[in-house]
Amino acid sequence: METQTHKVLILTVGQTIEPLEFALAEHAPLRGVIFVASQSSYPVAGDLLRQYGGQFSHHTLLIGDHEDLNEAYRKGLEALQKALEWEAQVVVADITGGTKTMVAGLTLALSGKGVTFSYVGGAQRDAQGRVKSGSERLRVLEDPTYRYGLREWEGFRRAWNGCDYRAAQDFLSELLTRPLTPSEERFYTHLKGIAEAMQAWDLFRHKEAWQKLKVHLEPALSIAEAWGHGAKVRVLQGLQEAMSHLRQILDKEGKPTRALLADLLANAERRAARGRYDDALARLYRVIELAVEADFFEGVGLLVYDPKTFTEAYSDFAVWAERYNRASGLREALSVAAGLDSALGRNESLSQRLYADYTAGGKLGGLVARRNESILAHGHRPVGEAHYIELRDYLQGLGLEPAPAWPSF
Repeated sequence: METQTHKVLILTVGQTIEPLEFALAEHAPLRGVIFVASQSSYPVAGDLLRQYGGQFSHHTLLIGDHEDLNEAYRKGLEALQKALEWEAQVVVADITGGTKTMVAGLTLALSGKGVTFSYVGGAQRDAQGRVKSGSERLRVLEDPTYRYGLREWEGFRRAWNGCDYRAAQDFLSELLTRPLTPSEERFYTHLKGIAEAMQAWDLFRHKEAWQKLKVHLEPALSIAEAWGHGAKVRVLQGLQEAMSHLRQILDKEGKPTRALLADLLANAERRAARGRYDDALARLYRVIELAVEADFFEGVGLLVYDPKTFTEAYSDFAVWAERYNRASGLREALSVAAGLDSALGRNESLSQRLYADYTAGGKLGGLVARRNESILAHGHRPVGEAHYIELRDYLQGLGLEPAPAWPSF
């Protein structure tokens, strides 16, 4: 078969030649063989090459210290690289020969990389525990990283911790193709639903996020607790706590609340953590406006942009809402909001502090000017981390804090 002629065997070499000969015969035909030998087992590799070297390409990697796990690991990586240079379509690592350290290092290096493992054993052994000649049996060994989806789980973990919830879903989809137990399949299915919820939340689709978390979070947590997997339990319990913040947003859906403000600040933090400073700064710009609107809504009960909310005692002030809606930019909007606060008798309010800092050479004016030069606003200059941090710290100095960060694995 075509794939057979592109098979490369990585062979750990010990002091006994018979099981290695058996492995060569069982895996033939071979495109090439890479011998991983120690100083003392190198002659055995030489004997194999004298007998069989004409049948395949060959390369020998010599380990200086056969008790050095790090060196054995590095040689395993070199062996795989050599196999790929030979354009191997199938790579088999036979771990019959060599010291325990050599075998351990090679296995660590090749696990999770699509390599098939094999081992030559047998029922009949001599007084030294070696398999008797003629009783050899080759056993193909399953890579446990494939069975347990370790590569996919590590990819999921990195994606989740990086707040890349779409990639997290992709890794879980791959994991769900593995041979799983019913309990594992249920858990990872629910975890994928949770990742979908977090992606929706990260995109401000709060109701969708709530609905998905209500379906998937509790059963996933129950399974994790039954398994006794501490990290999974910790993360899922952390999400249960975060849902209370999400509930606060939904209880006043569509309204400028402090809960929504904290959510937006946390969203900006996630963008900044991924190096997306233009996106993060754009969110902080919206925070300034939203903070003023939340201050009026939760402090007075008014939607500063909706004249219909200016009823009864506030009916004479409805004209300010019309002025706010006509504002041509942030500076003018802050001016109107500060004026409304003065008309209402609210002194040293948030809007007044912001407007004062925006004008007369105040700090906010310079920070907003830097945002306006961003390519996502009116300019062509990229935003750096320092620009984001300056505006973030300024807002936190006003008491505008982000919601707690979502838990990481």
